[in-house]
Amino acid sequence: MQHVLAVDQGTSGTKAVVVDASGAVLSSAEVAHAPRHLPGGGVEHDPEQLWDAVVATGRRALAAAGLPVGAVGAVALANQGETVLAWDRDTGRPLSQAVVWQDRRAVTVTDPLRAQGYAEPLARRTGLVLDPYFSAPKLRWLRDHVTSEGVVTTTDAWLVHRMCGAFVTDVSTAGRSLLTALEDPTRWDADLLATFGLADEPVPAIVAGDDVVGATDVFGPTLAVTGLVVDQQAALLAQGCWEAGTAKCTFGTGAFLLVQTGTTPVLSPGGLTTSAAWRLRDETRFCVDGQVYTAASAVDWLAGLGVLGSAAEIDAVAAPDAGGVQFVPALTGLAAPWWQPDAAASLTGLRLGTGRAEVVRAVVEGVAASVAHLLAVVRAEGTEVRSLRVDGGLTRSDVLVQALADRTQVPVERHRSEHTTAVGAAVAAHLALDPDLTPAAALPQGDSPSPVLPRWSPERAEAEGARWSAAAQAVADAPTTPTPEVR
Repeated sequence: MQHVLAVDQGTSGTKAVVVDASGAVLSSAEVAHAPRHLPGGGVEHDPEQLWDAVVATGRRALAAAGLPVGAVGAVALANQGETVLAWDRDTGRPLSQAVVWQDRRAVTVTDPLRAQGYAEPLARRTGLVLDPYFSAPKLRWLRDHVTSEGVVTTTDAWLVHRMCGAFVTDVSTAGRSLLTALEDPTRWDADLLATFGLADEPVPAIVAGDDVVGATDVFGPTLAVTGLVVDQQAALLAQGCWEAGTAKCTFGTGAFLLVQTGTTPVLSPGGLTTSAAWRLRDETRFCVDGQVYTAASAVDWLAGLGVLGSAAEIDAVAAPDAGGVQFVPALTGLAAPWWQPDAAASLTGLRLGTGRAEVVRAVVEGVAASVAHLLAVVRAEGTEVRSLRVDGGLTRSDVLVQALADRTQVPVERHRSEHTTAVGAAVAAHLALDPDLTPAAALPQGDSPSPVLPRWSPERAEAEGARWSAAAQAVADAPTTPTPEVR
């Protein structure tokens, strides 16, 4: 079987890897690029910087692999999911900055719709929450505040067009838009497009993850373009979460818990979201997910304050106990299950004896507690989760992984590869290259490291969870200053 070049175009960096048929990574390349945080809740990328990073990392990964011509058959792309931009279909030229999934300025779109009673029917129809996190409000915001020219899409459609000229997105990315219905996530819903004032917009075709959409030579050799998938769903696939009830959490800029529900969408009454995980082999699978907007970005915040050098120092600096300090990581608002975009983070329980070691520990515990709270919602809604698979750069921290095991009271399994998202996209591409390959055979092979087991008693985990949940609820209930409209 041919190898695959897989590109993970993320928020804080772009990574490319060459993956063989077993899921083993033969080479990798990475470029960092932090988004800009603007007044009024804006978060933006320079689109050309993203494109240059995709091309540069792809070429470097291919060169490092040193494979003969023809050994790599396709390029796969995992994308940020809800990040959007305006662009010219004739030239591929960006007409706006890329508005990142963390951007909160589209409250000017969601708040009026919420006041008109759209929130509940949209949740039932799409599985999502009426929140600026998702792409449709940001697409409308671009039209209202930036440009009426060109097309407005998620970044994957633009990147693929630059690669091969196709105008497409995949089922998992479209499912994060508020513009597809759970009953048929393979097509745009006319009523939903009209709700957001996007009925007259050209929209990309929705394709499956194992559809070949074109060919490109931007990386050197001519490669099929396939394996299109949202980054978090790609990680779910790479983690082998194919059966209902299997769960993973990726720790990147934010933390993203996804639980596979099989071929049937399961709506969450507790504030989580439901969407298509992927469409492969003519079958759509669904997942329930919860989001923590700030995970590694909370550690970056500490580093910016001089409290910590980098995430690599967490285990060396963190105190054995937070000393009563409690952190709620709402640095860019609260996501699931509260959905309070204007909420502010809290750091409480400080005393004269509190040092940086306790603060670092509290921040790590706060991120872990956020994920544990999401998993508690999943369990309360009737899904049994017996273990948690984790990936992402922050999971190098033993302190974080142990805190997760303690607070969730399940074994935590670290993925053996640090390139999980890209590997998941490669799985979809391998299915495209080999029509006889089954999904089970396409999943990465090999043993994972031994799971990290809980050390806390169930009673302590319950008490600590209740204490943190109360602090988070206080943040959600606190009066906030609405995000000002920025033009």
